[in-house]
Amino acid sequence: MAFESRRANEAATLISTFEGRPLVAPALREVPLESNSAALDFAGALVRDEFDIVVFLTGVGLRTLVDVVAPVHSRDALSAALARTRVAARGPKPLAVLRELKVPVWAAAAEPNTWRELVVALDAKAAEYPLRGARVAVQEYGESNVELENELRERGARVTSVPVYRWELPEDPGPLMNAVTAIAYGAVDVVIFTARVQVDHLWQIASMLSIEPEVRRGLARMVVASIGPTTSEALRHCDLAPDLEASHPKMGVLIT
Repeated sequence: MAFESRRANEAATLISTFEGRPLVAPALREVPLESNSAALDFAGALVRDEFDIVVFLTGVGLRTLVDVVAPVHSRDALSAALARTRVAARGPKPLAVLRELKVPVWAAAAEPNTWRELVVALDAKAAEYPLRGARVAVQEYGESNVELENELRERGARVTSVPVYRWELPEDPGPLMNAVTAIAYGAVDVVIFTARVQVDHLWQIASMLSIEPEVRRGLARMVVASIGPTTSEALRHCDLAPDLEASHPKMGVLIT
């Protein structure tokens, strides 16, 4: 069982390659904010050079941000403004988009690319530019990263959150409901989590169906696989210890 959304077909193919029977039920959809005044306010402040550090956490969030502000601030104008400030990236996906935009990266998180490694990378730059007093913008990814923002504020940064999109349940929750029911009643051997929010949405559906105890017992009987530390942390928060975590936080590595 996999809960992948954007790469559902790829997940099914990989599982089949290793002779598994794929059951893929998308657990979320990324919904751009319809009236994203925060993103537009951020872009305006950025082009006026009102930020010292800008942090990007996801590639899809950065792409969405470029599209959202395009009617007011062109791609070239946004890229030029980013090139004038210090840009930090959490992982390879935002790094790839920044390369496309021809924006130099000032700090980048080491693997496994969680917010903790990002803080370490920023701390390593303290001699060059300390966080105390710095105006820092953080691109959110579906929900606020409270731990990251608290760490930045504890170091004296003035943090501005930049929400770009939110996570919601799929428009048709039927397949996800069927998947959660299958877990509850022992019809699944392995469950694969490739994002933290998948864990949240699983429990949301379990609560809607009033089968939380059955789902917990079902997960205890099967192999629970996590793509990386952030997802594993979400599982442990629900008192579920992952049986397997990918050595490299990529879906192909996890399924292999």
